[in-house]
Amino acid sequence: MPRRAGFVNSKIKSWRQAGRLSYLRFAARHSFSTASLRLKAARRGRSSDTRGSFSIVKYLLFRVINSPMSPIYQFDFTVPAEVVDGNGHVNNVAYIQWMQDAAVRHAGATGCIRATTALGATWVVRSHHIEYLSPAFAGDVLRLFTWVANFHKVRSLRKYKLIRLTDETIIARAETDWVFVDAKSGRPVAIPGEIKETLPVVSKEMEP
Repeated sequence: MPRRAGFVNSKIKSWRQAGRLSYLRFAARHSFSTASLRLKAARRGRSSDTRGSFSIVKYLLFRVINSPMSPIYQFDFTVPAEVVDGNGHVNNVAYIQWMQDAAVRHAGATGCIRATTALGATWVVRSHHIEYLSPAFAGDVLRLFTWVANFHKVRSLRKYKLIRLTDETIIARAETDWVFVDAKSGRPVAIPGEIKETLPVVSKEMEP
């Protein structure tokens, strides 16, 4: 156990010293992907190592999400009574507003909005996809996670996960396809590197 704790602490220290490197590049450098940890444990033939490896991933993910550098943004809020519809639960439209609020907060915190404005550009929504998994009610305290899943030439996919904090029920999962456009003409333009640097992509293995 002491050796494992030392291993974790040394990796966390290295991660903190990684500066502006995205946590994904750091994770790849230190073989923290779920697949590699499973493979290493299998090669050693010790099931306890598998549990230990996954606990390390869980611990690192917790530290990543709660770091100021985190590419996974989260915020908590209480459901207001005015978004509840005639069915007694949150109206479907409210989720779209929460998703947009989360995206704007995240982009503002990382400097993406500032960099986008400086280039004379903006982001517009191409499509939303929401999977409603459980109803939410007035007074519920929710946590919304959001992160960037990929970049293409002029588009970027952002994902969301909404949970209720009291019982950790997943309320919804969602995606938004955003398009990078010229603010004056409204025409799509290629997403430059300086914009991508403000929003590191989160791999499937590291999604919350």
